[in-house]
Amino acid sequence: MSRRQFLSYTLGGAGAFMGAGMIVPMLRFAIDPVLQPKSQAAWVKVVEASKVTEVPTSFKFKVHQVDGWYESDPELEAWISKDKAGNLFALNPTCKHLGCTVNWNSNPEYKDQYYCPCHGAHYTADGKNLAVAPLPLDQYDLKVENGFVYVGQLGPNKRV
Repeated sequence: MSRRQFLSYTLGGAGAFMGAGMIVPMLRFAIDPVLQPKSQAAWVKVVEASKVTEVPTSFKFKVHQVDGWYESDPELEAWISKDKAGNLFALNPTCKHLGCTVNWNSNPEYKDQYYCPCHGAHYTADGKNLAVAPLPLDQYDLKVENGFVYVGQLGPNKRV
């Protein structure tokens, strides 16, 4: 091995080692939030259970959300009502067609249904899709504790 080859290998190896020393922490910083385990949504107090009726009513609530390094407290909405047996349930108002917001009883043609003004999708009181939308409205986990309604994780509709 000549001196020139020795110096080339030595300087190349030292440069690669120092470059890796700078790049590895940057990669770790960028990838770390992806590697963190996803946690379940915390239960959020929404309304007194006595205010919930058989007619779906919109209730807004705030959740604490962490996306990577960004923390926020967005305001969400749930349509909460009772079924004929008196069981409470909460639906997410996001239309499963293109993500517009549905409203209860907002169109006279579709009485006692959720209606999406964007493309005419409509749903039953249980969130079952009747037209346009490919899936039923999503449902929040719900519990009643000490006279208050709490909503939790959002998931697929289990009622239909």
